[in-house]
Amino acid sequence: MTESIETPASDEVLLERLSPAIAVVRLNRPQVRNALDLSIRQTLARVFRSLSEEAALRCVVLTGGDQCFASGADIADMASIDAVQMYHRHTERLWAAVAECPVPVISAVSGYALGGGLELAMNTDIIVAGRSARLGQPEVKVGIMPGAGGTQRLMRAVGKFRAMYLCMTGELIGAQEAMDMGLVSLVVEDEEVMPRCLALAEKLAGMPPMALAQIKEVVLHGADASLGAALALERKAVQLLFATHDKQEGMTAFLEKRRPQYKGM
Repeated sequence: MTESIETPASDEVLLERLSPAIAVVRLNRPQVRNALDLSIRQTLARVFRSLSEEAALRCVVLTGGDQCFASGADIADMASIDAVQMYHRHTERLWAAVAECPVPVISAVSGYALGGGLELAMNTDIIVAGRSARLGQPEVKVGIMPGAGGTQRLMRAVGKFRAMYLCMTGELIGAQEAMDMGLVSLVVEDEEVMPRCLALAEKLAGMPPMALAQIKEVVLHGADASLGAALALERKAVQLLFATHDKQEGMTAFLEKRRPQYKGM
């Protein structure tokens, strides 16, 4: 089932439901390689906020289609605005709707993931890239710099020196190089991007939801904490999971050599 979300520019974001547990969110501006103007960012945020309220949701796949994930910010949209107008857009709040989604979010990256497009992918939890995909932060080539996590999330993913190189030169890298430096999770053949992402979504949808939520929370919040604080956060999360139905079900199923039936409780 596919439903289009009502937006001022119609059909820019499509929501496909494979099941109550799995949603596919598809950027749909092929005429501009899914360039991210303010309208599509606002729509994407509304979609993710709505999905975050669904108790049955277990995983989201974010894609731009077979030809391009997202080519970056829409230059035509930004060329005429000033600093105050840029401030009032508060795009950080729009990206937060993606980053703070309580279930795993998988980016299915085909073609280009550039600038804001790569930043969008870095707001998700797992990035699966097609072998011919190209990634980068080319903002410096139009006189600006990454402004939605492209310096900070990139540095945390690949380290200072690679992040400096990518941001300062604006050069693009291939999927395998991105994987080698820790920027993507998996590289697959181009035609396998969506099938692999959907299979991964099915797998995650069968995992214990509270355990996945705690893993996501601890990894994200522990990254900027001291090691001691992060380890304490991890311990508390593990202790919490020992109070869940799913912990008991998972361990009982293991001992009984059967498939567990997780309920998110």
